[in-house]
Amino acid sequence: MVSFEPARDIPSLAGKVILVTGGNAGIGKATIRALAKHDPARIYLCGRRHDACERIAKELRAETHCDGIVVLDLDLNSLESVKKAAATFLEKENRLDLLFLNAGVANTAHALTKEGYETQFGINHVGHALLTQLLMPVLLRTQAQPGGDVRVVVTSSNAAFTTMLLPSGGLDLKAMRKADAYSTMMLYAHSKLANALFAIKLARQYPSLSVTVLHPGVVKSEIWGKGAGGLVSMLLRPLMMAMWVNIDEGAKTQLWCATAPRAQPTKGTTKPTGVVSGAFYQPTGKLVPYKGATAKQELVEELWTWTNDELAKHGGPGWASE
Repeated sequence: MVSFEPARDIPSLAGKVILVTGGNAGIGKATIRALAKHDPARIYLCGRRHDACERIAKELRAETHCDGIVVLDLDLNSLESVKKAAATFLEKENRLDLLFLNAGVANTAHALTKEGYETQFGINHVGHALLTQLLMPVLLRTQAQPGGDVRVVVTSSNAAFTTMLLPSGGLDLKAMRKADAYSTMMLYAHSKLANALFAIKLARQYPSLSVTVLHPGVVKSEIWGKGAGGLVSMLLRPLMMAMWVNIDEGAKTQLWCATAPRAQPTKGTTKPTGVVSGAFYQPTGKLVPYKGATAKQELVEELWTWTNDELAKHGGPGWASE
């Protein structure tokens, strides 16, 4: 665990452009609030309910005195909405320095997205994967500029490590066209495993970027107020309540991943200090080794191939070359 206080330790963000999915609530809102105090050029607050997002953006602009907080309509339940959001962003901006894949749903009722994917997997993974693919050219252009330091920060969960909550073998991509193949908590863990596997591959695919994935802690936020219940949820809820932290505390790890110095190469057994691309972090800045399903390279490749095939069916352009 590292000492990190956003107000003190986030450096100047002058000139930087930032995009945060799920920025109207929970740790997404707290992330924008913290970043806005460090003079970014613009922060795009992404969410699906336009009026609610505008209300939160107005509140944050007044609180932080940052006029660069801009609402971007984004519904991760619809890949058409993802494509429209990316196109709108690219019409307005020629750089993107920090991309927070933060939005998510947890333990929601069994359902399918508009394109027919299991809802939690579709929103938490598929929608974010398409958004990242569409924005990758501008991320790479920004990295290539003098002083480029592009970060992609993926919000996952320790559920990705919890074997008892995952399908046998870890991934069950064939079931992701069904709404109710597993319990809602298992489907949540499955989607969080996908977040981790996706980040691992993205970091390898683009070594010039910093790509990290994290567990923010057990955060008291709106995401858990929308759960579908069930026995597992009922059993876990008292434990979660005992561990809850507020949204500002919950945002610290992703803020650290996005703004702390990147790790420098080390020799021998010396542990790296700073942000390591491809790594998984727990609060705050604690590097956690991959284990279980997250450590299986075959699952990394299986998810990457499946994701690319699915995105191509919906107009995904493929991954830009570095």
